[in-house]
Amino acid sequence: MQRKIITTADGSSTIQIEDWNEQYHSVHGAIQEANHVYINQGLLFYLQSLSNPQKTVSVLEIGFGTGLNALMTLLATEQSKQPISYVGVEAFPITSEELKQLNYTSQLQVEQEQFLAFHNCSWEETHYLTNTFSLTKRQQFFKDISEKETYDLIYFDAFGARVQPELWTESIFEIMFAALKNEGVLTTYAAKGSVRRAMQAVGFKVERLPGPPGKREMLRATKLV
Repeated sequence: MQRKIITTADGSSTIQIEDWNEQYHSVHGAIQEANHVYINQGLLFYLQSLSNPQKTVSVLEIGFGTGLNALMTLLATEQSKQPISYVGVEAFPITSEELKQLNYTSQLQVEQEQFLAFHNCSWEETHYLTNTFSLTKRQQFFKDISEKETYDLIYFDAFGARVQPELWTESIFEIMFAALKNEGVLTTYAAKGSVRRAMQAVGFKVERLPGPPGKREMLRATKLV
């Protein structure tokens, strides 16, 4: 499928799949969306609930994509030295040519080497990018995730239900529910009623929250057993 780099409304870039008219991040602002949905309503929300701040927080990203969410997670926890174990699952990794055209380092004012480290490290192995941040990238279909009670936090950043409805079904959310520890949190940009109902059907407590720029709402789900 034909893909190209586009600039979103906040000046940050993303990848567009032209055949689907679908983007890796919101056209209203890639960085703004990542910061609102995954950092503020996901990571920081979860960290506020910790009784032991030095506990290693395990994050699973569904759709590693450009690596933007992973980079912003590292940046959000860098000063506090919060230990993070980050696993990014991606079936179709981006190319080196696409990577070169992304402008996240200039937009976030970080060194290019820091961002490239997320992409240059080998797949299927754990790498420590800092003393407190480890990254494991797995090339895998989401339906094949098999961990049980492993993760504290899931960033559910799959392509939208309009183009890949099979990724937003009860069967996928059953896998997510099983992979989370009790009191674990899943956060996503999506807000469709069918997605919310699928989450609730497998046992999640689901909240509607104000969405990022360009979206009225988003969803956050918590596993309580």
